[in-house]
Amino acid sequence: MNALRLLPAGLLASACLALPAAAPAQEPAGKPRVSFEAKTLPANDVETKILGVIEDVFANQRRGSMSVPTHDGRILRVLAESIGAKHVVELGTSVGYSGLWFSLALKATGGKLTTYEIDKDRAAKARANFARAGVGDIITIVEGDAHVEVTKLKEPIDLLFLDADKEGYVDYLNKLLPLVKPGGLIVAHNMVERMAHPPYLQAITTNPALETVYINLSESGIGVTLKKR
Repeated sequence: MNALRLLPAGLLASACLALPAAAPAQEPAGKPRVSFEAKTLPANDVETKILGVIEDVFANQRRGSMSVPTHDGRILRVLAESIGAKHVVELGTSVGYSGLWFSLALKATGGKLTTYEIDKDRAAKARANFARAGVGDIITIVEGDAHVEVTKLKEPIDLLFLDADKEGYVDYLNKLLPLVKPGGLIVAHNMVERMAHPPYLQAITTNPALETVYINLSESGIGVTLKKR
């Protein structure tokens, strides 16, 4: 079913505003092309070590692990570091790929990550990857059903990252939104038409206390929701 068609007309119009524009006209012949290719460059030895593990996980563990693409990982790092996040909460650890990207930001902000994973094998791999990267001390992996486990969380959240069961996004939002600080972010992965869960889309676009934009829709799609001050 078309997820966006399930939204009321007003919401559909708002969502469509975030969709990618049509491809621009072809550049005139002979005009130099501008390259937007870029990669993360380590600023210090800590980042060098973390990025080394990120590259290894991407090459050897990411296949079939449901981890975010590299570009999305970079976006997560930028979002977390730009708001000075002290506490990131992640739903869906997998093998720790996105957590490693968050750790780049958290090493800079002096923050920590609490991440939830239901699969014991994936959690074990993530724990090993965090240890190899030297960030195990700032990351807590909670194993089990996150719908139950998150109710035990009491600490304020600067950035909440949803990347688990899509039908569960609304439940996670309802349970954890009160802990998200004013000015904090709720970041949801897989916000594309074939994967986004309509009730979650409605929840983040009809609450006047929230402001939502969608980015990277030409790939996996990320919803970035601000909890207004």
